[in-house]
Amino acid sequence: MEKSGAAVQAQNGLVRSGTDPLRGSPAVQPKWTIEQSEELYRINGWGEPYFAINAVGHVTVSPQGDRGGSIDLFELVNALRQRNLNLPLLIRFSDILENRLERLNACFSRAITRYSYPGVYRGVFPVKTNQQRHLVEDLVRFGKPHQFGLEAGSKPELLIALATLRTPGALLVCNGYKDREYIETAMLAQRLGHTPIIVLEQIEEVDLVIAASQKLDIQPILGVRAKLSSKGTGRFGTSAGDRAKFGLTIPEIIQAIDRLRDAGLLDSLQLLHYHIGTQICAIGVIKDAIREASQIYVELARLGANMKYLDVGGGLAVDYDGSKTNFHASKNYSMQNYAYDIVAEIKEACEERQVAAPTIVTESGTALAAHQSVLIFDVLGTSEVPSEVPEPLQEKEHLIIRNLSETYESIDAENYQEAFHDAAQFKEEAISLFNFGYLSLAERARAERLYWACCRKILAIARQQDYVPDDLEDLEKIMASIYYINLSVFQSAPDSWAIDQLFPIMPIHRLDEEPTERGTLADLTCDSDGKIDQFIDLRDVKSVLELHSLKQSHEPYYLGLFLCGAYQETMGNLHNLFGDTNTVHIKLTPKGYQIEHVVKGDTMTEVFELCAVRRGRSDRADAPSDGAGVAG
Repeated sequence: MEKSGAAVQAQNGLVRSGTDPLRGSPAVQPKWTIEQSEELYRINGWGEPYFAINAVGHVTVSPQGDRGGSIDLFELVNALRQRNLNLPLLIRFSDILENRLERLNACFSRAITRYSYPGVYRGVFPVKTNQQRHLVEDLVRFGKPHQFGLEAGSKPELLIALATLRTPGALLVCNGYKDREYIETAMLAQRLGHTPIIVLEQIEEVDLVIAASQKLDIQPILGVRAKLSSKGTGRFGTSAGDRAKFGLTIPEIIQAIDRLRDAGLLDSLQLLHYHIGTQICAIGVIKDAIREASQIYVELARLGANMKYLDVGGGLAVDYDGSKTNFHASKNYSMQNYAYDIVAEIKEACEERQVAAPTIVTESGTALAAHQSVLIFDVLGTSEVPSEVPEPLQEKEHLIIRNLSETYESIDAENYQEAFHDAAQFKEEAISLFNFGYLSLAERARAERLYWACCRKILAIARQQDYVPDDLEDLEKIMASIYYINLSVFQSAPDSWAIDQLFPIMPIHRLDEEPTERGTLADLTCDSDGKIDQFIDLRDVKSVLELHSLKQSHEPYYLGLFLCGAYQETMGNLHNLFGDTNTVHIKLTPKGYQIEHVVKGDTMTEVFELCAVRRGRSDRADAPSDGAGVAG
C-alpha cells in the first residue's frame, strides 16, 4: 500500500519537527532551501530540461532546453502585467515547441543510424491536439527541415492543414469519419502539391473512395487503419482492440483489399495505420503493438498492396509527475527508447519477409505540444479551518465540551490515533444533541472549535511519523485550506475536471521559503466541480498541495499549471461565461526574450456577442419556413 502524502513529506524531511505548534516554540530549523522545493514539487522530474528553480526561489524557463538561456518566469509575469495583460495568462514558449520537434526527429535519426534502417522517418502533428493558428503555423515552420507534416481528423482540420502546410514532401494524413466531400477534398489536394493519404477507417469508406476516384479521375493515396489485438493502457486503453471506435478488423482489411483490387486501385493502398491510445505509459505495450502491426504490414505487401508507409499513430507519453513509472500520469521510457523499439521491430519484420522497409510515420501530439504552454494565475483568497487556541474550560460547561477539552489536552504521540476517533465521536454527539435541542448554538460552536483544535494537534504529530495510519490518511485533506484561484477549470484545464488529468502545479516564486500551508484549489465558477484536489506526488497522488500563506501586504501569489499545451485550449468551454484567457507567445533572444504574439482574451462583451450569434442561429433554425412548417 502506498504511503500518504503526509508520510512521504515526513520521510523526506519536508516538515518541521519540535514541540506542539499550538503550545510553545517549535525547534529551530535550518532555512528552507530551493533543493527542498525541487524535491517537493518534483520539478527536476517533469520539468527537465525546460523548467527549474533559481537561487532567489523563482521558477525559470529554458526554452531551448540544454542549449542554455533562461527566463525568470516570475519577472516575466510581472513585466507582462505592466503591459495590461491581466491574469490568468497563458504563456507559450515557441522555442520549446521547436525543441520538442527537433528532439523527436533526432531520436528517430539516431535509431535509424543505430540499426542501419534503410527507410526514413516522416512525422505528422495531429491538428486536434491544439488548433490555435499561431501554434500550427509555428510547428509547420519548425518542421520544414524535417519534412514534418500534419494529421487531420475532420473536414475543418483538413482545411486548416491545406491552408497551412507548405512543406514539399510533407505528409498530410487524413483520419476520422469521412463523407464524400471530405474524401474528394483530400484527393483534390494532390493537385495543389500536397501528399494527402486517406486512411480507411470504416469499410463503407472504401466504396466512397472508389466512386470519388472515378469521378475526379485521380489516383488516390490510401491507407488502412487496423484494429490491433494489442491494447493500450490507462484511461485511453479502449482506443484499441476489437471494439475500438475506428479501424478495420483483419477480415474487413481483406475485404477492402479485394474491393480495391476489383476497382484497379490496389496500387493506391500504401499505408498501414494503427492507434492504441493516448499517453501510453508502458513501453511493453508499445512493443507489443508495433510487433503486431509490423506483421500486418508485411502481409499487406505480400498480398500485392503498394506498401510504403507504416503509421504508428500517437501515444508517446508525457511524464506529468516525473516518476518515470508506468503510472497513468507518467511513462517508464524515454523518447529515444520509443524510437529505438519502433525502428528495430519494423526492420526485423521486413527483413524476415524480404519486404522493403517503410517510411515510419508517427502522430505524436501531446509529446510535442504539452511542454510549450504554462498557465499562470493568482490566488484571490483563502478559506481555512478555525485555527485559534481553545479557551480554558469554564465551570458548568456541557459534558460533551468537557470531553472534547480533555481529549485535546491528552493528545500525544502515543494516543493520537485513538484521540482522533474520540474527537470525531464527540463532535457527532454534539451535533446530535444540538439537533434535539439539548445544546445551544454557542455551545455547538464551542464544540466544533475544540474538534478542529484536536485535529490540528493530531495532524502536527502525524506529519512527524514515518507512517500514517489508514484512518488518518484523509486528515490532511480535512484540514486543508481552500485557495481561491483566478481562473475557470472548465475553460483552462478541462481535462483536470473531465478525466482527472494530473498537471504539475506549483508556486512560481517564494520557493526559498517553506510552504507551511496545505490546500486545495477552487476556481471562480459557481460549480462545485470547479476545483483541483489531486496533485502529483512521488508515490501515487496526493489530495493537497503545499502552499505559502498569503502575505498581509496583499502581495500577489502566483501559481503555475505546467505541461498544459495539448487539448486544454481546444476543449475549454464557456462555463459561467468565462471566456478565453490572454495568451502571449515568448521567444528567447540573446538579450532576454521578445514577445512574438499577443492574443487578447475574451471580454464580457465578446462573450455576450458570441452567445448572441449562437442564439440567432438557434432562432433561425426554430423558425418555420414559408409554407413548409419546418426549418428551412
